[in-house]
Amino acid sequence: MSLQRRDLGVKGEDLAAGYLRNKGFAILERNFSCRLGEIDIIARQGNCLVFVEVRTRSGKEYGLAQESITRTKINRLRKLACFYLAGRGHAESEARFDVIAVHCAGVAGPMEITHIENAF
Repeated sequence: MSLQRRDLGVKGEDLAAGYLRNKGFAILERNFSCRLGEIDIIARQGNCLVFVEVRTRSGKEYGLAQESITRTKINRLRKLACFYLAGRGHAESEARFDVIAVHCAGVAGPMEITHIENAF
């Protein structure tokens, strides 16, 4: 992965975390990883744990950022969430999966955030 692409991804995750905080979410973890993969953001909204997949794009020539989430990725995120819930003693907690799509006009350009609750 190129340094510019990585910087864009980090910027998107930072913007997504700030966006969620401004909406009253408590950020519990960022970039939670284990042998199964990684979850970008784990947050709490009221009594609900929210697993957030962040997708950042600098252009729309390959489609919208949220359209890049495959069935394979969804299945992996579900397994990761189960692993997280069981390991943290939250097996009975209410949980959902959100997607935050960030469209940036380059690393320093303006951005647009789309938040999709209960995305899958």
